[in-house]
Amino acid sequence: MMPEYGLGFWQCKLRYQTQEELLQVAREYRKRNLPIDLIVIDFFHWPMQGDWKFDEKYWPDPEAMVKELEELKIELMVSIWPTVDRRSENHEEMVEKGLLIRTERGVRTAMTFQGQTIHFDPTNPAARDYVWNKAKQNYYKKGIKVFWLDEAEPEYRHYDFDLYRYHLGPNIAIGNIYPREYSRAFYEGMEKEGQKNIVNLVRCAWAGSQRYGALVWSGDISSSWSSFRNQLAAGLNMGLSGVPWWTTDIGGFHGGNPDDEAFRELFVRWFQWGTFCPVMRLHGDREPRQPKTKDSPFCRSGADNEVWSYGPAVYEICKKYMGVRENLREYTRKLMEEAHKKGSPVMRALFYEFPEDGKSWEVEEQYMYGDKYLVCPILAKSQIKTKVYLPSLPSGQKWKDFWGKQTWDGGKDVEVDSPLEVMPVFQRV
Repeated sequence: MMPEYGLGFWQCKLRYQTQEELLQVAREYRKRNLPIDLIVIDFFHWPMQGDWKFDEKYWPDPEAMVKELEELKIELMVSIWPTVDRRSENHEEMVEKGLLIRTERGVRTAMTFQGQTIHFDPTNPAARDYVWNKAKQNYYKKGIKVFWLDEAEPEYRHYDFDLYRYHLGPNIAIGNIYPREYSRAFYEGMEKEGQKNIVNLVRCAWAGSQRYGALVWSGDISSSWSSFRNQLAAGLNMGLSGVPWWTTDIGGFHGGNPDDEAFRELFVRWFQWGTFCPVMRLHGDREPRQPKTKDSPFCRSGADNEVWSYGPAVYEICKKYMGVRENLREYTRKLMEEAHKKGSPVMRALFYEFPEDGKSWEVEEQYMYGDKYLVCPILAKSQIKTKVYLPSLPSGQKWKDFWGKQTWDGGKDVEVDSPLEVMPVFQRV
């Protein structure tokens, strides 16, 4: 079952660089009386890839940080990477014990991002235990109960795909199960600690990932209208594939300047849609990047990405939709229970709810949030009027405007206003 903190709003950016910066953002959300359930510490908060611990220079007192966030009633999620740098304190031991992916020939390297690294091998039960125990010691025992399992494919940038070999066999035979076993490492570790209703964010999935508390997000996507459109297709198809817990970076990941009016429009439309996704999560690597100083961490951070970072008009729209998400909490909890018990998608293609309605099999840019709400995201720039299809309903039922009192019979096309502050949504009554 999705835990309670999965039902509300999540705040994230690339990346909060220090403990104090993150706490200031959390305090500001509470000061403004904005609903927020979770905040995220992104990657490279560690001294070295494969250390699986906080860099004490920038995160000096994790226990105190977690305690303050608990008092603010905000859950903390921490990013994990499966990569191990040759300079890591754990590299030599992991090589010696056979816990890392191997190569058929050449040096044992997969990526050269911020260091020469290779991934741990989650198909090896001993490697799963090793990595979990490091995370348990350095994060879990400090009160952190949610993890972001990033870099889960994994990416191979150094050699061709066929050169890597796992505990269970060659990459070309079993490589696609990597994200499932990665999720499994943390799920089984947390389960042994007695935790219930486990959910971890993960960058990709494979058949069976949903057994291990996998909340899948669509990866490091472009901040563009075309990418936005792709996310709707991705979310609906994930649900139909048996993975109901899915989310996206609101606003896209790559790019987007919060001071740019054109990007603000895209951001608003994405934020509105995110309200009616399984998990509502704000994330992105915004522009321009923060300047590098002699005291800042080696991995730079993007521009501010909080809801007040986009100007007063956008802020008011965000507040409105965060309130909508909060008001839907009881309903969203019911959808999560259906997903938990039956595998039902939270986001549902129209034909899923209306299989007898022939046109519902053809509509691709609308969907149902559960069985009650028809959601019509605005997927194009400057669109202030929108044509929508209202599926046929049983006798006695109508479609009602989510924002007003107007009602319509089903089985027809209607045109509705969609100014910037409104995404068309309809409710079955």
